[in-house]
Amino acid sequence: MKHAPDSENRYHRQMLLDGFGADGQCRLRESHVLIVGCGALGCVAADQLARAGVGKLTVIDRDTVELTNLQRQMLYTEADASAGKPKAIAARDRLAQVNSQIAIEAVVADFNYRNAQQMTVGVDVLVDGLDNFETRFLLNDLAVSQAIPYIYGGAVGTTGMAMSILPRPAPDSEVGSPWAPTHVTPCLRCLFASAPPPGTSPTCDTVGVLAAIVSMVSSYQVAETLKVLLGRFDLVNRDMLWIDLWANETRSLQSGNAGPMEECPCCAQRQFEHLAGDESSLTTVLCGSNAIQIMPPPGDNAVPLDDICQRLRGSATDVCVTPHLLTAEVRAGQRTYHLRLFKDGRAIIKGTSRIDEAKSLYARFVGA
Repeated sequence: MKHAPDSENRYHRQMLLDGFGADGQCRLRESHVLIVGCGALGCVAADQLARAGVGKLTVIDRDTVELTNLQRQMLYTEADASAGKPKAIAARDRLAQVNSQIAIEAVVADFNYRNAQQMTVGVDVLVDGLDNFETRFLLNDLAVSQAIPYIYGGAVGTTGMAMSILPRPAPDSEVGSPWAPTHVTPCLRCLFASAPPPGTSPTCDTVGVLAAIVSMVSSYQVAETLKVLLGRFDLVNRDMLWIDLWANETRSLQSGNAGPMEECPCCAQRQFEHLAGDESSLTTVLCGSNAIQIMPPPGDNAVPLDDICQRLRGSATDVCVTPHLLTAEVRAGQRTYHLRLFKDGRAIIKGTSRIDEAKSLYARFVGA
């Protein structure tokens, strides 16, 4: 990592703030933040944390940039969308232009129970840039099991929510946590016992999303992240923030006063079903995309993209391959689907919301 001589000048306005200064800036430089999901929320968080001088950012996202993302996903360009560039790669490239003094790791992959624990080694804070509760519950399991602060956020339509989670350590933990018992918060499953049933919650695809609410929620997440990185656990908001920017409503849900629930299956009973994979699926209906993600079986799933590209040229159109992924238009019956195959064997099939149909297309064009 490079440390340019003008670093003090770069962060001067931030260092003037109470609680920052040279010591605070040093703490940020030595910190590592994992941003899971680099869509609308993740873009804002990554941009602001990079500009703040957080020493290492890891961004993980499974998807590629599309034109419809540009309305709210601030790190991407029309060129990224035209090229179908993986979001994590596009974000890394943009952030490197913003701040060359920090380390930025881009991971083009699905964040799931198989890779979650290795992704969090050495991480100081988990930042939520997700669009589904299954992966949020996985993040929550990680946060509680490893005593890592987790900054939850979500936005859809004109509303957004955010909450900081400082999990209680295990009763038999010898290490404990750097925050005092009075700073412990409820975990996500204290508030949401289970994910909402499919089709019952609004999504960006069904009700849209206002870019301004995304920026507001994510900026709040960044502020909470900086408090944690600076060790100011006393300033962390223990309540959930809810905002409707269009209706001019702001609420603070007094979740912090109640503290963690004693019957919580996660932080009280220490049951980590999502981390164990008991509650995870190998197929995922992607929010707002009319698309299905298919994960390959466990093991070494590296696929020869160039070979598959040649094989598909006789049965598909618009076949294109890059070092990161293969894209193609494939036909089945009277319908056309868009296939994106990543080098780890993971595929996103756009044009269907039926898991059985997506699996059939994967087997047909990629192989079982």
